[in-house]
Amino acid sequence: MTIPAALVFIPVGVLFLISGLIVNIIQLVFFITVRPFSRSWYRRINKTVAELLWLQLIWLFDWWACIKINLYADAETLELIGKEHALVLSNHRSDIDWLIGWVMAQRAGCLGSSLAIMKKEAKYLPIIGWSMWFSDYIFLERSWAKDENNLKAGFKRLEDFPMTFWLALFVEGTRFTQEKLEAAQEYASFRSLPSPRNVLIPRTKGFVSAVSHIRSFVPAIYDCTVTVQNNQPTPTLLRMFSGQSSEVNLQMRRHKMSELPETDDGIAQWCQDLFITKDSQLEKYFTKDVFSDLDVHQINRPIKPLILVIIWLCLLIYGGFKLFQWLSVVASWKIIFLLVFFLVIATITMQVLIQSSESQRSTPAKRPLQEQLITA
Repeated sequence: MTIPAALVFIPVGVLFLISGLIVNIIQLVFFITVRPFSRSWYRRINKTVAELLWLQLIWLFDWWACIKINLYADAETLELIGKEHALVLSNHRSDIDWLIGWVMAQRAGCLGSSLAIMKKEAKYLPIIGWSMWFSDYIFLERSWAKDENNLKAGFKRLEDFPMTFWLALFVEGTRFTQEKLEAAQEYASFRSLPSPRNVLIPRTKGFVSAVSHIRSFVPAIYDCTVTVQNNQPTPTLLRMFSGQSSEVNLQMRRHKMSELPETDDGIAQWCQDLFITKDSQLEKYFTKDVFSDLDVHQINRPIKPLILVIIWLCLLIYGGFKLFQWLSVVASWKIIFLLVFFLVIATITMQVLIQSSESQRSTPAKRPLQEQLITA
């Protein structure tokens, strides 16, 4: 860990731990007292409460690491972003693709109502995973026999969602690595499919289920293609803590849900064709340095995350001062113990969060090939 990362890692960890627990407790209180009587009001309240936590990661992205996003989109997509429900599809090349999605959702005004379909282990992550559970994220066990009903129930809950929401789905099922690419290429050869070079073969069952169940009330699919600018370091949470900046290219294309095929096979083929197109686009970028034919737009940093972090810091410093002032009357060893305890817990919490986001810790490729990729 570099010196800048070490300097910010522990204080941000303490801030994230304490503020996150406060946010989780507030979410729990409203979950118990409001949700049983009005799910709509609970969701409206939870949107604001969740952002008290999630905006801290936006601050880390925007203000500490100063990561730049080049957004490629047409005028119609820009006009409708944040004004309609959408199913968001994206390739999954880096450890923080989900955070890039959060940044875009924040710009569109729907950070607190952004949702995702995720593996069930994510909901056990300290602080952040708990807040996702309170926010109606859909968690899967990667077993279709169980996940089919989980998806249906999750989509059913979205029918009366009172605010604009984005539902993110990484149909590749796991993050891109060279090992997984080789497995995908082997599988493509086995099934006589086009061999991918820059994406994995999409798992289409979840996508088909999503389209079939939400197309009546979700008007659009936002097709996102993400890659890091050539010759730029791939952003990770650890590099963000180190203050290492990167430049990210993001293309967003809007597809009308009504234009998708009606049959399950047709929907699955549409998704596969989409990723073949992504693969070709990325190959063109890596070989010819041409990313998109759409106009590029610069994404400015909002002031709101910075103000929120400053407020949290002031509250933390004030509360810590009052607490230590009180403890100093009791016994000095208790101050030392409390300080060490919070430093250790904060460090562990941030380490768990960082490790959970690392691509090498994501689900490994399985053998035999007949059991992997599209079969999930």
